[in-house]
Amino acid sequence: MICKLKPLLLAAALSASLLAAQAQAPVGQGPGFHDPRSPFKPLQEREGIVSWQLLSSVTTKAEKNKLIPEFPKPLQALNNQTVKIQGFMLPLEPGDKQRHFLLSSVPTSCSFCVPSGPEGLVEVKTKNPVKYTLEPVVVEGRMAVLQADPYGMFYRVTDAQATE
Repeated sequence: MICKLKPLLLAAALSASLLAAQAQAPVGQGPGFHDPRSPFKPLQEREGIVSWQLLSSVTTKAEKNKLIPEFPKPLQALNNQTVKIQGFMLPLEPGDKQRHFLLSSVPTSCSFCVPSGPEGLVEVKTKNPVKYTLEPVVVEGRMAVLQADPYGMFYRVTDAQATE
């Protein structure tokens, strides 16, 4: 039963992120926005880790009822490269160990809410399970910059492992 639910959970989370991207975020609530009421500190840019500012530099254009991502050259250069990304885990599997999850630029304050659009999320598939935490995690793996993902994702990291 859980195996059948996993694609549905991913599709629901990613559909919500696409809808969020279509809606214009109020000033001060786009990627990297930090709610001062949150107990978490915003992520600081770190040397050797792909920044969320870079990931959120993608733009979109509407084409035949779809949003098509347009990636600037620095983002295109990350495709098929080994990268490190830091973010907050959004589990896609049951249990405290995750092999398939989303990383977000901001912490989630609701377990049923996607905190940003596709520019603020990275789908992660790991070699070994990663223990779920509310703290930021750093993963290293092969980056895919996605032109036409059926779930609406812009980024995916595969063969990943937690580095810290």
